[in-house]
Amino acid sequence: MATLICGSLAFDTIMNFEGKFAEQILPDQLHILNVSFLVPTLRRDFGGCAGNIAYALKLLGGSPLPVATLGNDGAGYLQRLRDLGIATDYVRQIEETYTAQALIMTDRDNNQITAFHPGAMMQAHVTQIKAQPGIQLGIISPDGRDAMVQHAEQFKAADIPFVFDPGQGLPMFNGDELASFIEQASWVTVNDYEGKMLSDRTGWSHAEISKRVKGLIVTLGAEGSEVWVDGEKTLVAPVKASAVIDPTGCGDAYRGALLFGLEKGWTLARCAALGNQLGSLKIAQRGPQNYTVDLKALGL
Repeated sequence: MATLICGSLAFDTIMNFEGKFAEQILPDQLHILNVSFLVPTLRRDFGGCAGNIAYALKLLGGSPLPVATLGNDGAGYLQRLRDLGIATDYVRQIEETYTAQALIMTDRDNNQITAFHPGAMMQAHVTQIKAQPGIQLGIISPDGRDAMVQHAEQFKAADIPFVFDPGQGLPMFNGDELASFIEQASWVTVNDYEGKMLSDRTGWSHAEISKRVKGLIVTLGAEGSEVWVDGEKTLVAPVKASAVIDPTGCGDAYRGALLFGLEKGWTLARCAALGNQLGSLKIAQRGPQNYTVDLKALGL
């Protein structure tokens, strides 16, 4: 069974600020904000939600099919996917623009400030999703606005169950639009901050959202995750990381594990437990696609 992963492919420029953002930003002066952060270390990684999720799912032995768009600088990323054994049937290149770029700055407390240039991602809606043999699952992660809307409709029309993972794309949508995504999806996954925003905009509590889908998964970082099914909450215990190095891509690693479990027909609680494990492995390594897994140690 293959899983369509709709989302971005991007280059991540990751910088580390050795202080705390809170010590540099004056709350009463936000209207004239003018700050500069010294970042002694900088690196460029392969990233984007679709790429990161596909990487995690492939590591676990799943079958990811990224649905994404690269720009005229994306040849190296395309080759990387192929070298990893990830099929690129649904990855397109556009010559008129750059690949999406994320510039991510992390402070000493693992708070992050991100600037994102969408580039080729804004043409992601051109690729259409249709029912095909062997494709039985999908996910909509942050992508171009039109792509997220249209792919949700196409998943529904093709009768392909999918996970709605709005992530940093959530603020693009109002309450009615988010409600429409939820009504079309089979599962919803958010972090705790996104979960509060989702509830605020739709007017639905976590319990109410979970009654409209097969399940709602809320990640809580170091506190583990919540699984909501039919209005009932289960707390899935966290897995302590060997080191806390870089949070970039932890949520995507978790989602790769979620998709792997759904491919296998697991319960959501078991999916979440594997997600907690993979997130703890990822945070101990720099970059969103540089960690490895020991399948035996994960019980797979």
